[in-house]
Amino acid sequence: MNTEQVLDEFRGAGALREGHFILASGRHSPMFLQKNLVFQFPARTARLCKALAEKIEAQFGKPDVIVSPAVGAIIPGYETARWLDVPAMYVEREDGAFKLRRAFKIAPGAKVVIIEDVITTGGSFREATVPIEAAGGVVLCCACIVDRSGGKADVGYPLVALATVDVPSYAPDEIPPELAALPAEEPGSKRLKG
Repeated sequence: MNTEQVLDEFRGAGALREGHFILASGRHSPMFLQKNLVFQFPARTARLCKALAEKIEAQFGKPDVIVSPAVGAIIPGYETARWLDVPAMYVEREDGAFKLRRAFKIAPGAKVVIIEDVITTGGSFREATVPIEAAGGVVLCCACIVDRSGGKADVGYPLVALATVDVPSYAPDEIPPELAALPAEEPGSKRLKG
């Protein structure tokens, strides 16, 4: 599956949005990939995650476990793990830091692939490595459906992206006037309190 085919899945689900968006990273962008509109469709999600699983296995062999950062990456993590026939776990925030909870355990030496949905800076991925490595897991790579950084995100590990696009994003003090003139939406879930 190539980048255009991946974006076609987003377009087909109405998930490629334009406007002024505040991303989970805190950066501002004129485009947002509303991945949950894609992940609500099992057939679309299966096509994307099967292709991602094949790409991971071709580059790294079969991992022992898939781990995803909650909440957004749980569905693609699970579906990718299903295609690889390995367990799927997730890390979730507790007191602001990712932790393995809900009795999830990673065996020392286990080969782990962290699945993300859409990355911009790779920040959530880097945070997710901490509890995995603390448990003795060996992070093979970060794998994502879309790398919207154009390959510039520094995840600190090999990155396997099903699609790579270069979508501009801006720090809050660098927003161009035409973007600043639009009302900003914060469609992600990272800052939700609950």
